[in-house]
Amino acid sequence: MPSLQEWIHKMEVGEGTRYIMVVAAVLGLLALTALYDIREFKNFSTEEAMDSAQLARNIAEGRGYTTQFIRPLSVLLLQRGATPGIPVLQKDHPDLANPPAYPVILAGLMKLLPIQYSMKSPFRTYQPEMLIALLNQLFFFAAVLMVFRLALRLFDSGVAWVSAIVFAGTDLLWRFSVSGLSTMFLLCLVLVMMWCLVVIEQNSREGTRGTLWFVMMGIAVGVLAGLGALTRYSCGWLIFPVLGFVLWIAGARRWLVGSAVGVTFLLVVSPWLARNFALSGTLFGTAGFSVYAETEVFPENRIERYLNGDLDNEIEVAGAGAIFRKLMSGTADLLKRDLPQLGGTWLAAFFLVSLIVPFRNPALVRLRVLFVGCLAVLSIAQVLGRTHLSSASPEVNSENLLLLVLPVAVILGVGLFFLLLDQIEFSFAPFRVAVVLGFVSVVCAPFALTFLPPRSSPIPWPPYYPPWIQDVGGWFSRDEMLMSDMPWAVAWYGDRKCIWLTLDAPSDNHRKSAADFFSIYDYQKPISGLYLTTLTSNEAIYAAALKSPKVAWGEFMQTSLIKKSMPSGFPLKYANSRFMEEGQQLLLADRVRWNLRSK
Repeated sequence: MPSLQEWIHKMEVGEGTRYIMVVAAVLGLLALTALYDIREFKNFSTEEAMDSAQLARNIAEGRGYTTQFIRPLSVLLLQRGATPGIPVLQKDHPDLANPPAYPVILAGLMKLLPIQYSMKSPFRTYQPEMLIALLNQLFFFAAVLMVFRLALRLFDSGVAWVSAIVFAGTDLLWRFSVSGLSTMFLLCLVLVMMWCLVVIEQNSREGTRGTLWFVMMGIAVGVLAGLGALTRYSCGWLIFPVLGFVLWIAGARRWLVGSAVGVTFLLVVSPWLARNFALSGTLFGTAGFSVYAETEVFPENRIERYLNGDLDNEIEVAGAGAIFRKLMSGTADLLKRDLPQLGGTWLAAFFLVSLIVPFRNPALVRLRVLFVGCLAVLSIAQVLGRTHLSSASPEVNSENLLLLVLPVAVILGVGLFFLLLDQIEFSFAPFRVAVVLGFVSVVCAPFALTFLPPRSSPIPWPPYYPPWIQDVGGWFSRDEMLMSDMPWAVAWYGDRKCIWLTLDAPSDNHRKSAADFFSIYDYQKPISGLYLTTLTSNEAIYAAALKSPKVAWGEFMQTSLIKKSMPSGFPLKYANSRFMEEGQQLLLADRVRWNLRSK
């Protein structure tokens, strides 16, 4: 048994020093997290976060993979495959927008932990969203650890520590960690996949492993790539640079290992794609139409709100030309804004230069080629998959795919910094430490500045004030359906079925001007309530809506609020005056419900 003196020696100069540094880093990260969450936590402000959360709750409560956020496009796709004459909205609505991995993880969290969906007064933070944020911060910490391990394998301990600190001090990543999006989980998947590929490359070059080991590693890579695609469909495109990399570095076993990667990937994703095809006749459900979003034929969110008409013909009219123009304009924006600002710091300048600087480590050189391939594929996927979500939240959104290669970009950028630093001869050793600390301080400055006053409100108002939305849900029963301009929020906070606004709004000539609205009301399911917010009254949205030949919901809302009148024959005639006076919102119902107890 080691003596006390030996223990002290280990703690001072031996392996104990490393443990002390690790414990100090973990405690520091936990303290930083507590401070950040106290000061900077914000309730959900993105459509995708609320959509995933309400879907997860349905799973956790045994309702299956069904959604209460109903897109008109989803109704159209499901009705095509349904029995003629049987409305699809008369039963639970299967989700066709989200891949299953992240909602299933959130559902597991909701099953394990005591979730309090009711809101206390005065309201500041929503407990389920705080728990989801903590889960994503655990994924974030795991990603920091993997950045450290990957950098240590490719460089040395100095690069590894600085890479981990810079990565952990990136303000944009912290904002994603509390956003409720799946980005942190995806970062973990990508980092583990990168680690596996680096290990395959090194062992292939050194010839230290047998064929079975390479096949098993190929299977692991295929599973990780498949899980990535089942977390965010656009990440499935990573399989192409990954397969190319495996075929390049696996030597004589390249076809065997490549087959293991490709076949495993297909086995992971195929059952889900088959489910989508059986329900809707499409492999990716409504998500597959995102390539047409924000084109001249389908501006803003029009494609997801499409219900009646000849969709196939309109897509044919859009054609490859509209997609090509979207690609060209989007690529210009990506090169001018997204790529140079990757991660929200000027470290991007270092990693871009590192792409042309020669490194001695062959594993690093080959990883850099893989990085370029992934960057190119994700750039194209991000541009073509851009929808209104990127406009609503320009940085923190699920369409920010370039963030998934940020860990490797940080490692390459920090590696270049140390390569340049090694060229300088310091007459006084602490000067080198001071330069490194200065580098870290400047890169992490945006994150440090978030802790300065003023403290922002955790409530994303306008348009989201969760207690009001929960009140709205409580005034309607579970078997009733609402319509809103933010159905994702009604589904999550109100726990009620809610369909997105149709492309037309009622007017005095209501049956002709609102064919979409009444095709739902008359032939699918009666709409018991209409909830319009500042998303509709917003001047920019209102002006854009006026370009439509159909009556705009902004015009309908303006008439209802100012003139206090509804179109003749419109079935929802009872308005809640509180919402009009306090929030400039419009809540209409088929009868007075405001005094009912929440169910």
